[in-house]
Amino acid sequence: PDVIMDAVAEVSQTLEHFSESVEVNDLLDALPAACYDIIAQESLCEKFTVIIDRYQELPHLLDPHLEGLVNRLLGMGRDTNSHPVLVHQAFKYLSIVTKVRGYKYVLRLFPHEVTDLEPVLSLLQNQDQTDCETWETRYMLLLWLSLVAMVPFDMSRFDGSGISESGQRRASVVDRILDLAMRYLQVSDKSRDAAALLLAKFITRPDMTRQRLPEVLDWLLQLLMTSDCQTMSGMVCVHGSLSTMSSMFKHGRREDLLVYAPSVLKCLASANTFSASNTLLRKFAIKLVQRLGLVFLRAKVPAWRYQRGQRSLTENLSPALVQQLKLESQDVQQAPGDDEYDIPQEVEDVLECLLVGLKDTDTIVRWSAAKGVGRITGRLPEELADEVLTSVLGCFSLQESEGAWHGGCLALAELVRRGLLLPHRLEEVVPVVLQALAYDEKRGSQSVGAAVRDAACYVCWAFARAYDPKDIKPYVNQIASSMVMTALFDREINCRRAASAAFQENVGRQGTFPHGIDILTAADYFTVGNRNTVYLTVSVYVAQFSEYTHALIDHLVDVRLSHWDSAIRVLASQALHNLTVRSPDYMANVVIPKLITGAVGIDRNSRHGCLLAIGEITHSLALHAASLDKAIDSVITDDSLHHMKSIVSKMVDAKLFRGTEGEMMRYAVCLYIKKLSLARVPFHNQTVIGVWQAVLDDNIPHIDHDDPWIQETAVSALKSFTAEYYSSDDSRLIADKVVDLYVEKLQSSTDFDRMGFSLALGVLPKFVICRKLDKVLSGLIDTSKRCSNKEQNGQYAEARRDALKGLTSICSTVGLSATDSGCLQRDHVAAIFDALLTALEDYTMDSRGDVGAWVREASMSGIAILAKLTVQFVPDWFTADLCRQIMCCLVQQISEKIDRTRAHAGNVFLELLHSTSPTIPHVPHRTELEALFPRCDLDTLNWAAPSDSFPKTVQLLSLPTYQYPTLLGLLVSVGGLTESLVRHSSSSLLQYLKQASSSDLEMHQFLATLLDIFKKHRKDDRVTIPLFKTADLLLSSLALGDLAADDQELFPLRLFELCKEEIVGSGDAKKIIASINVFCGLIAFHGPVRRKTIERLLILLCHKYPRVRTSAADQFYVSLLAYDDAIPDGCYDDVMMALSETPWNSSVQDIKPIRNHLCDIFGIAQPKPLKVTSSKGKQSTHPSDQLGYKDLVDRVGY
Repeated sequence: PDVIMDAVAEVSQTLEHFSESVEVNDLLDALPAACYDIIAQESLCEKFTVIIDRYQELPHLLDPHLEGLVNRLLGMGRDTNSHPVLVHQAFKYLSIVTKVRGYKYVLRLFPHEVTDLEPVLSLLQNQDQTDCETWETRYMLLLWLSLVAMVPFDMSRFDGSGISESGQRRASVVDRILDLAMRYLQVSDKSRDAAALLLAKFITRPDMTRQRLPEVLDWLLQLLMTSDCQTMSGMVCVHGSLSTMSSMFKHGRREDLLVYAPSVLKCLASANTFSASNTLLRKFAIKLVQRLGLVFLRAKVPAWRYQRGQRSLTENLSPALVQQLKLESQDVQQAPGDDEYDIPQEVEDVLECLLVGLKDTDTIVRWSAAKGVGRITGRLPEELADEVLTSVLGCFSLQESEGAWHGGCLALAELVRRGLLLPHRLEEVVPVVLQALAYDEKRGSQSVGAAVRDAACYVCWAFARAYDPKDIKPYVNQIASSMVMTALFDREINCRRAASAAFQENVGRQGTFPHGIDILTAADYFTVGNRNTVYLTVSVYVAQFSEYTHALIDHLVDVRLSHWDSAIRVLASQALHNLTVRSPDYMANVVIPKLITGAVGIDRNSRHGCLLAIGEITHSLALHAASLDKAIDSVITDDSLHHMKSIVSKMVDAKLFRGTEGEMMRYAVCLYIKKLSLARVPFHNQTVIGVWQAVLDDNIPHIDHDDPWIQETAVSALKSFTAEYYSSDDSRLIADKVVDLYVEKLQSSTDFDRMGFSLALGVLPKFVICRKLDKVLSGLIDTSKRCSNKEQNGQYAEARRDALKGLTSICSTVGLSATDSGCLQRDHVAAIFDALLTALEDYTMDSRGDVGAWVREASMSGIAILAKLTVQFVPDWFTADLCRQIMCCLVQQISEKIDRTRAHAGNVFLELLHSTSPTIPHVPHRTELEALFPRCDLDTLNWAAPSDSFPKTVQLLSLPTYQYPTLLGLLVSVGGLTESLVRHSSSSLLQYLKQASSSDLEMHQFLATLLDIFKKHRKDDRVTIPLFKTADLLLSSLALGDLAADDQELFPLRLFELCKEEIVGSGDAKKIIASINVFCGLIAFHGPVRRKTIERLLILLCHKYPRVRTSAADQFYVSLLAYDDAIPDGCYDDVMMALSETPWNSSVQDIKPIRNHLCDIFGIAQPKPLKVTSSKGKQSTHPSDQLGYKDLVDRVGY
C-alpha cells in the first residue's frame, strides 16, 4: 500500500499542470513547415499525441491552455491560404484534443458567429468522404457545424436571392446542411457520430421542427426499416438512424415530438433492433425507446419520491439537522400531486423493452436500460412506480442469468439514487442485494458473477447517499457484515475495492455502521488490493469486533471453503487458522463438527476445503491450548477426534487420490497429516499411524506435471509426523523399517522416487536416522554421484540435486562430533565434502539447457552449511587443502555464464569469506579477497548483473591460487551466447590483460594457464568451443601485446597444435568454424606457426561441409588483407581473387584445383586424403565420413 500511495503521489505531483505547453507550441510552430515531409508530419503528430494522452485521466489540467491551443489550430484550418495538408493536420490535432477533453467542452471554445456558418459549410462540402486519411477533418467540421447551425436566426435569411452567379438555382443552407448530415450519417467512420449530433440538434430548432421535422423523421424511419442489420453497410445505416433519433428525442421539445412518438415506437418494434447481434445497435435501441418513454410522460418531480434533503457529510452527521430535514422530507412526500393524468398505453411497451434490456448479454445495454428505468419511473405515479420495482425484483430469480442479476442491481441503484425506492420496500430489496453480493456461479472451469457483486456494491453505495440513517438502521448489521465479507474475501480485486468504497461511503454518510472507522483504517482501498493480506491479516483485525467475528468465520466455512478456485480454499483455511484465537470455543464445538461432515461429503471442492480447514483449525487450537498449559484433547471433543482419525482411512477406501481430481486431495491430506502432527493429536501407536505413513509414502515421489508441490508438502508432513509419532521406543522398529524402505527406494530407476525419498531421508529426525546413519549417507552419496551417460543424456539431474539437499539436511539435523557416535564422524564429513565438490563438476545438458546448474547450486548451499558446522564443532577436520578446493570451486562458479547460478555462488563465496560465527580458516589470499570484496558487498553487489560482477571477478586472475578456476569460468562466459554477458565479460578480461601486459611474467603465466585449460578439457565442447571464441578475441584485439614480433614465442605454436588436435575427426561444423577464426588470428605470428596455419586453412577449403569451406575462405581473405606479407611477392592479386570469387559452396571436385593452385602459390604440398580401412574393408578418406546423415543434420543445423 505504501508503494502504491507513493506512486500515486508521484503521478499527481508530476501532473499538477500542463507542463508541456511550451513544447506543444513549438510543435504547432513546426507544423506548417512539415507539410511537405510526411516523416516530419508523423513525428510531430506522434509527439503531440503522447503529450496530450498523458492527461487522459486529468483532462481539466489542459483547460487554462485549451482556448489558445484551439484558436491556433482553427486559425490554420480556416486560413484559405493554408496548404491542404496543413488544414487536415490542424483538424487532426483538434480531434486528439477532443478525444482527451471531450467534445462538449472543446466545442464551447469554437467560434460560432453568423459569419462562421458559410465558411464551415463550404469547407465541409469540399471534403472527400471516401478519404480514410482525413476523417478527423470531417469529424471536427461536423461538430463545429452542429454548433454554428444553432445561431438564433431563421435559416432562410442566409439564402439570399437563391440564384447563383451562373443563373442556376442555388440550394438553400437548410438543404445543404441536411444533405451533408444525411450523407455522413451513412459512413462507417467517426464522422457518423458527429453527423447524428448535427442532424438531431439542427432539426429540433423551432423553425426546422415546423418545416422539415416530418420529412427528416420519415427518412430516418425509412432508413431504419430498409437497412439489413446482417450486413456491415446495413448496420452502419441503422446505427446512424438510431443515434440520430435518440439525440433528437433528447434535445427536442416534448410538445413538438409527442405526435411522432407512437409511430417511431411502432417502427422500432417492427425493426427487431432489440434482438440484433450488434451490441451498439441494441444499446441505441434502448436509448431511443427510453427517450420515447420520456416524451410520453410529462417532465415533473414526483411528490412521492424519497428526499433526504442534504448531501453534505458534515451536516449529515449532525443529529439535530438530520431530524429537521427528515421532517421536511416527510412533508414533501405527503404533499398530494397537483397534475395527475392518464399514463399512455405506450409507456407499458417502453417499460417492457427496458426490463428486457436489463437482461441483455452486454453490460452497456444493461446499463443504458437501467438508466432508462430510473428516468421513466421518476415520472410515474407511486403505484405504477411500485409495480416497476416489483418487475425489477423479478430479475433476481435463481432461474435468471448473470446478466439479469447484473441489470437488476444497476436498476435498483438508479432507483435508489433518484429517491424512487421508498423505505418501506427496503425489507424486500435488502435481502436481494445481499444475495447479489455473494453471487458466484460456476461455469466450466471458471465462474461468473464478478460483475453482479460489483453492481451490488454500487447499490450499497447508493443506499448510503440516499437514505436517512434511521431508515437504513434496521438493515445496517446485515449490510455492513456482507460488505465486510466482500471487501475481505472476494476473489476479484475490483469487487473487494468496490465493497471497500461502498463501506466507506456508508460509514461516512450513515454514521451507524459498527466500528466503521476502525475497519476502514485497516481495510482501505489500497490494502484490499492484496488478497493474501486481507485474508490472513486484515480479517484477524476485523474479527476482534464481536459483531463480525462469527460472521467472518461462518462466511469462510460456508462459502469460501467450497469455492471453485483451489487457491481461495487454501487461503480460507489459513484465514480460519488465524481467526481461531478470536473464538476458540466456537471453532472447536461448532465449526469442526461441521467441517468433518463436509470432509467426507460428495462435493470435491468442499471436501478439499474442509480437510484443509480441519488441519489448520486443529493446529491453531493446539497452539491456543499450549498457551494455557492444556493438551489438544482437552479442547476438541472425543467425538470430533474419533471422526478426524477416520477421515484419511475413508478417503483411501474411497480411492479419492486417483486421477486429476485426486491431485488437490493429495496436497490436502498431506497438509492435514502435518497439521495434526504439529497439534500432537493423541493417535500414538494406533492403526491410523500406519495409514498415514502409507499415504505419505505414496505422495513423497509424486510430481504433478513437473510441479513438486505435492512432493514438497508430503516431505514437510513427514518431518512433523515422524518427530511426533516415532519418538517412543515402541515405534523404533517401525521407524527403522521406514528408513530401510527409503534407502532402498534410492536405487529405483524412477527419477521421482529418488528425488522424493532423498528429500524424505533429509527431514527425518535425529533419533530416527542415527541408527541407520552409515546406510543413509552411503545411499544418498551414491545417488548424488549417479551420472548420466551419452545414451541417457540429461537424466537424473533432479535426483542428484535432491540427494545433495538430503545430505545437507542430515548434516544440520545430526550434527558433527568426534566423540558422539550418533553424530557425523570424520569419515562421514570427508565423504560428504567429496560428494559436494564432485557435484560442482556436474554440467549435464538436456533439452532444458544446463540442468546440472541445479546440482551445482544445491552443492554450494551444502558446502556453506557443512563448512560452518565443521569449523564450529570440529575445526581440525577443516583442512587448508579442503578450504582451497572449496574456494577455487566457488570462484569458478562466480565466473560462469548462468546469472542465477553465478549469483548463488557469489552469495556463498562472500558468506564464507566474511563469516564471523565461525570465521572460516585457511582461506587463500584472504587479505586480497577482503580488499577486493569488502563486507558491504554482501548487501550491495549484484552478482546476477554481468556489469557488476565481472569487473571484480576478473581481478582474481592476478591471484595464483584462483587464476585457473577464474579463467576456466571466464572462458565459458566470454564464449557465451547472451549479448550482455559476452560484452561485459569480454571487456573485463581485455581490461585485465591491458594492465597485465606490462608484466611479461604475469602475461606468460596467464597464457600458460589458458593452454593448461585447453589440454585438460580436450574434446569437451562445453569448454573448447567458448575457448576458441576467447582465443579469437585475444588474437583479434591485439591483447597479447608483442608476442607476434617474437619468433621464439612458443604459445602460438602450442595453441595451433591444440586447435588442430581438437577438430581432428570432428563433425561439428560450429566447432570447426570457431577454430577457423583462431587459425586466421595465428597468421599474425611469423615463423613455422604461420606456415602451419596457412596449410591447415588450405585443407579446410576443401572440407566436406560447404558451410565450413565458405567460412574458411571468407576468414582467410580477411586475414590476408591485414597480413599481406604472408602472401608471396607478386601473387597477391591471384590469391585474393581466388579466395573472393570462387564459389566455395560448390562440389569439392570443382574447387579442389583452385585450392591446389593456392597451395602451389604458398609453396605448400598439395594435401592428399588419408585412406582409412574400416572393419569391413571399405576405405574411407576421413574418419568423420563414418558419421551418419542424421548426425550431420543435427550438428550442422541445416
